Amino acid sequence: MVVVFLSSLVQLYGYAGIFIASLIGSATIILPVPYLLLIFSSSSVLNPFLVGVIAGVGSSIGELTSYFVGVGGSKTILKKYKKQFNKIEKVLENYKGDLGILLLSVAPIPFDLVGIFCGTINYNIKRFFIITIIGKIVKHLIIAYAGFYGIHWIFSTFAWG
Repeated sequence: MVVVFLSSLVQLYGYAGIFIASLIGSATIILPVPYLLLIFSSSSVLNPFLVGVIAGVGSSIGELTSYFVGVGGSKTILKKYKKQFNKIEKVLENYKGDLGILLLSVAPIPFDLVGIFCGTINYNIKRFFIITIIGKIVKHLIIAYAGFYGIHWIFSTFAWG
């Protein structure tokens, strides 16, 4: 149901639909919304560079939801996700904080816990957002260009259309 709604946003509004779908997809906490498939597929008909950048910006704004959840419920959340937070903390320590957030924002993992963790430790929100936006743009550019070249390769290889 959510996928149909997000798909219709992209079909009706193009780049604005990409932005909204990415924002909604990243704003949901823990519950996965497969908006990345929309990024992949829409880049076959829209400019993949614009798709990647717009999706990265929308996704970064959506990730602020998890950051604010961390700020608001820090003690309870720290206890509940102690094991996962320990892993995130090790990555941030090993990669000096900013680089760790950047790597985790590009990685194909749920980024929600990183945002929650950063909120619980009161990580500077401006730094978090700037680093996240860079990483998310890189991630979405990779997905968009994979969709652009992948779909064209499939059609040319199998002579469809």
